[in-house]
Amino acid sequence: MYHIRPIQQKDNLQIATLIRKVSQEFGLAPESGFAVADPILDDLYQVYSQKNAQYWVVVNEDDQILGGGGISPLQGDPNVLEIQKMYFDVSLRGLGFAKKILATAFEFAKLHHFQICYLETTSSLWQAVKLYEKLGFSHLKAPMGATGHSHACEIWMAKDIF
Repeated sequence: MYHIRPIQQKDNLQIATLIRKVSQEFGLAPESGFAVADPILDDLYQVYSQKNAQYWVVVNEDDQILGGGGISPLQGDPNVLEIQKMYFDVSLRGLGFAKKILATAFEFAKLHHFQICYLETTSSLWQAVKLYEKLGFSHLKAPMGATGHSHACEIWMAKDIF
């Protein structure tokens, strides 16, 4: 049995390890500028403890982290929330947890009076792109904000939150 819960400080090592593993699986090399190279990766609990930010993890009955995703104000545009670091172990994919975390993120955005959610991704994560499209994200012609990943991520998407 799996469940979703907010990240805890004890989760830092597990989620960083998972993000690195999944990034490697999809060829998202740190030197290419993907999120796996973020200096904050080893302390996500602290990062997502900030105002208007939250990260959720999917855990099994042994509290092993098998996935996660977060939301935080977009660097360069604090009026927009960015979907960030959505990574899932292969054993969890296709079970609807990405959709559940995104739904939770949209509710979080509404609760905190934000009107736009933004994300950056890459074509190698085509399954994620399809999910984002299905959930109402639209493709943009250029990146928003200043994420530091826009040169590596060639797909930029946004969704209005009402």
